[in-house]
Amino acid sequence: MDEGCLLCSAERMTEWHLEDEDCWVADCIVCMTPMIVWRTHGLPDQRMEQALLTRLKTVATERYGDGGFWVDPERRRIPDHWHAHARPAGAFFDPRSTLFEGRKGGEG
Repeated sequence: MDEGCLLCSAERMTEWHLEDEDCWVADCIVCMTPMIVWRTHGLPDQRMEQALLTRLKTVATERYGDGGFWVDPERRRIPDHWHAHARPAGAFFDPRSTLFEGRKGGEG
């Protein structure tokens, strides 16, 4: 755990969808899309990353439907703590986000 890392602190600022010993999935405070966060500060091996992405896809399918999302693995704001977003198909922000309008098509 990194004391200064916002993802390590795991504050419940938005709705949480899943939580287990490896990760948690909650709505991102910036884009409001489901975001999965590995509990361990750093980057997982490929096997763990695939297991984490499977959990994210389960939550994303519940929200956006089968095939209604894309996984964005880019860590823009916190590059040294693994996390990924499930974004709605054809968009970057969730429609519930105040930033939704005008930012479609996977822009970042």
